[in-house]
Amino acid sequence: MGRKRNPKRAWLWRAAAFLALAALAGGLWLWWDTQHWTPPESEYPDQGALIAQEDGVVRFATLKALGANFAYLEASIGAEGMDAAFARNYAAARKAGLQVGAVHLFDPCAMADGQSANFVTTVPRGKDLLPPVIALGRTASSCETRVPDAAVHSELMTLINQIETHAGKPVILKIKPQFEAEYGLARRIERNLWVNRTRFAPTYAGRPWLLWSANENLMSEASDEPVEWVVVQP
Repeated sequence: MGRKRNPKRAWLWRAAAFLALAALAGGLWLWWDTQHWTPPESEYPDQGALIAQEDGVVRFATLKALGANFAYLEASIGAEGMDAAFARNYAAARKAGLQVGAVHLFDPCAMADGQSANFVTTVPRGKDLLPPVIALGRTASSCETRVPDAAVHSELMTLINQIETHAGKPVILKIKPQFEAEYGLARRIERNLWVNRTRFAPTYAGRPWLLWSANENLMSEASDEPVEWVVVQP
C-alpha cells in the first residue's frame, strides 16, 4: 500500500519552487537592467562616455544616437604608456559630432615631469577640447620602492599644473573610491571631481562632483564591449 501524500507538504514545495523561480527571474531582470541602465535625460541632460582601447571598436555615431554628446578618451598612461586607440577614437568621435576630452592615467610611482611629457606628446593642444582629466585609481602600494603619501600629493600637484599649462584649462580629477580612501585628496585639491558608482550617486568624495560614471559597464549597440557611461551635474 502506497504512502499517502501530504497535501500541505506538496503545497509548500510548490510555493518554494515558485518563489525560487521568481527570485531567479528578478535577479536576471536586475542584471539585465543594470547593464543597460542610464540616468534619465530629464535629470541629467548632458551625458557621454569614457572610452579606452579595451572597449574595442566603438561606433561613435551610435553612441551619439543613444544620447551621448561628449566622449572622454583615455590617452596617456603614466610616464610611458599610451592608449593605442586614442588617435583613432579621437578622429571618429569628432567625425560623429561629439565633444572630446582626453584622460591621463596617473601613476603614483612615476615623476610628474615624465607623465606630463607623455600627455603633451599624445594630446594636441586645442581650445575646442574639453577640460583634461587626470584619473586617480592606482595607489603607491604597487610601487617597487615605497612612495610616501606626501610625495604622491606633491607629484600630483606638479602634474596638475603642467597639464593645465598645456591645455589652458583646469583639470578634472577622476578619483576612484580606493584612491580617495588611501589619500583623501578630494577635499584638499580645489578642482572639479569625477566620481564612480553604478546606478547610485556616490558620496565618498565628501563634496559636490561635476562628472559621475553612472554605469561603469554599459552594454549597448555602440560597442561589443561595455563602456563607462558618464553624466554631468546639471
